[in-house]
Amino acid sequence: MSAAPKAEEFRNALAALLKSASALGVVAVDVNAGNLHRRVGGYPGNDHRMPQCCQVMRGEMRPTDELVEEPPSGQGASLTIRYRLPRSG
Repeated sequence: MSAAPKAEEFRNALAALLKSASALGVVAVDVNAGNLHRRVGGYPGNDHRMPQCCQVMRGEMRPTDELVEEPPSGQGASLTIRYRLPRSG
């Protein structure tokens, strides 16, 4: 059994996704926590790290980004954030 994902893995996957979208000339990309966690692995599952995934996503938000969808608890698979591209500093 593989270890549960760590914050750095979520951060790296999110950065790669944003970099790829930016390279395509996209001006914004909607990232869903459930999809990001599936990409990293371990979701769905008994040992998922959804709260950590959501914390990483929120931590990467900049003033120009926006919350598209937020679950009642604030941390769940439906959390969706629109990240504006390109990213600066």
